[in-house]
Amino acid sequence: MLEVDGIHTYYGLSHILFGVSLEVDAGQVACLLGRNGAGKTTTLKSILGIAPPRQGRVRFKGVDVTGEEPFVMVRRGIGYVPDDRRIFADLTVGENLEIAARREKGREYWDKKKVFELFPPLERLDHRRGGLLSGGEQKMLAIGRALMGNPEFLLLDEPTEGIAPVLVRAFGKTIVRLKEVGLTVLIAEQNVKFTLKLSDRGYIIDNGRICYQGTVKELVENEEVRRTCGI
Repeated sequence: MLEVDGIHTYYGLSHILFGVSLEVDAGQVACLLGRNGAGKTTTLKSILGIAPPRQGRVRFKGVDVTGEEPFVMVRRGIGYVPDDRRIFADLTVGENLEIAARREKGREYWDKKKVFELFPPLERLDHRRGGLLSGGEQKMLAIGRALMGNPEFLLLDEPTEGIAPVLVRAFGKTIVRLKEVGLTVLIAEQNVKFTLKLSDRGYIIDNGRICYQGTVKELVENEEVRRTCGI
């Protein structure tokens, strides 16, 4: 479904990504693992067109989408949950969801009711302003808002960052549920053990380069990966 082929991305004069390549098949959960500053977020932004690569190609469902505007990528079926959530603080939970609602023929699974079924706490907070939510509640809302666009492919940036362990486990169940209903997911994370348990395939990035890649089984059985990542 997604093919990233040798992309090089810059911020101004700073060269951030160096020939990053990865693939995600339809129905898979894939992960991009690495420390802070390794290039995970920039990879997701390059895919979505927020930080277009200067070299290399991005293909989605076989179509070259390199450098397309983010709103075009959303229309093509890609949802994005940034690490800083970016919810509208002055809007209520319900308004945050409704403002993102989008219907696409063949992709009409998600609506407000379905989001509340996935995240029951949000239903109780329907009329609360986004800025008054806890960090974990804002994470739920950010994911729910992305789902309201009825994507086929979901980019999740650091979904467990800054939330309590009990919520980390809950988000694990959420990702399993998303896969069950047919979503393809790419997770960028630092939490290696948590993410590998949920994933079919993994990539490890450091200093803007992919260092290791393979199935989760291959990564877990690789002694160098185990030593480097503390698996």
